[in-house]
Order: sequence, then C-alpha cells, then structure tokens
Amino acid sequence: METQTKETQVLMKTSLGNIRLKLYNETPGHRDNFIKLVKEGTYNGLLFHRVIKDFMIQGGDVTSKDAPMSKQLGAGDLGYTVPAEFVYPKYFHKKGALSAARTGDEVNPEKASSASQFYIVTGKVYSDAELGQMEKQKESRLKQSIFARLQKENSAKIKAAYQSGDKAELAIIRDTLIGKTEMEAEKRKDEAKLTAEQREAYKTIGGVPFLDNEYTVYGEVLEGLDIVDAIQNVKTNRQDRPLENVVIETVEILE
Repeated sequence: METQTKETQVLMKTSLGNIRLKLYNETPGHRDNFIKLVKEGTYNGLLFHRVIKDFMIQGGDVTSKDAPMSKQLGAGDLGYTVPAEFVYPKYFHKKGALSAARTGDEVNPEKASSASQFYIVTGKVYSDAELGQMEKQKESRLKQSIFARLQKENSAKIKAAYQSGDKAELAIIRDTLIGKTEMEAEKRKDEAKLTAEQREAYKTIGGVPFLDNEYTVYGEVLEGLDIVDAIQNVKTNRQDRPLENVVIETVEILE
C-alpha cells in the first residue's frame, strides 16, 4: 500500500450528472483498490442498481452493465474482499459518505468489504431525541456483544455445569458474566456515544448513524450532492432498482 499525503480525487460521470469524490488516505486498502478499478475501467458502464430514498445509492455490481430489467442484480463482484478499515469516529455515515458494501455478519464476521460494490450515503436528518435513543441502542448492542463473547470464552464451564445439572453453579456463572459485562461496558461506554461532530452532522445534513462501525467509510462527496439526490429520487421497482437505468458512464482519477 502506498503512503501518501495528498488525497486522491475522482470524478464519477453519471447519466444524471457528475459527482466528485475524495478517497481517504487513512483507508489505504480501499483507496488503492478503488484507484486500481478506476484505472482498469471496471466501473465504466455499470449501473446504480440499488437506490433507497433517505438511505443510500449503490453501484459497482460488475454484472450490471447493459443488464435487462429482468436480471437480478446485487451479487456481482470480483471474487475477493478488502479487509475492513474502520476509522471511527473520525469517518462516519454522514450524507455524502462513500462506503463499501459487503455481505452480512453471519457469513462475514470480519466485516470485509466487497471488491467493487460501493454506496453513497443519503440518509435523513435526526433530532436530538432520536440520536439519544440510538446511543441507548448502541450501548445495548455493545453489552450484548460483550456478554456473547464472555459466554463463548466460558462455554466449557457452562456446558459442564449444564450437563451435571448444577443449577447453583450455572447461576453463579451467569451472575459473574453479567457483572463482567457491566464493568467492561462501563470502560467502553464512549464507543456508544456520538461525538459532537457526528451529532451536528446528523442533525443538519443527515446520514445513517446505525451503519457506523459496521461498514467501511473510505471517502466522501466533494461536489455533486445534488446529483446524489437526483439519483436517490428516481422511481424504483420492488427490488429497489431504478425503473430507468442510472449509468456510471466513466470514473477517472483527477490529478
């Protein structure tokens, strides 16, 4: 991976207008992979195949070029993944964020990114109360993940107590794990809190905060948010595919 100080900018020309993006140097794996695909012309002619208003616009399915409306899209990729690069909370899912699509946690617990598929966040504007509720949900999910990990680490002890029918021992183990969960969650409580910058962005330009720390954010729109909005407002079918193709005509590196 190349170390560089100047951020790479790319121009994505679509059938609805141009979008200028920058790629973050702090996510070099995603940056270099995206640059490689741009130079190879991989994105030229592909579609924004999945569009969900107030959420995101997604492209990069390599089977989408000239795809008839009857073709099921969304699974086309390049046969490899890019390791996750979370730079959180510095980079988050504000409107205009460029992020990597990926398969779900059940088959991809490392949250590795698709080689070619990406999305640009549109999202919605949130109130303070809504953001506060999201923080509570994040704290709850953090505790669940900690407890699940501790259960796994103590699975042999739990299994032995269960097989012997020792209910008292099971209760002791449970109470101990709950206590350890609460202690660790308290130490890590900042992970569930939004920074002042995040809160301000989500209250003004909007975004999708519940995707934070789940999908790699590796760039953002510099110019062309109006084009992103135009794309998110197109009419779609039940599979969220635009009824009239929105084409990524070319993508080029700006020197």
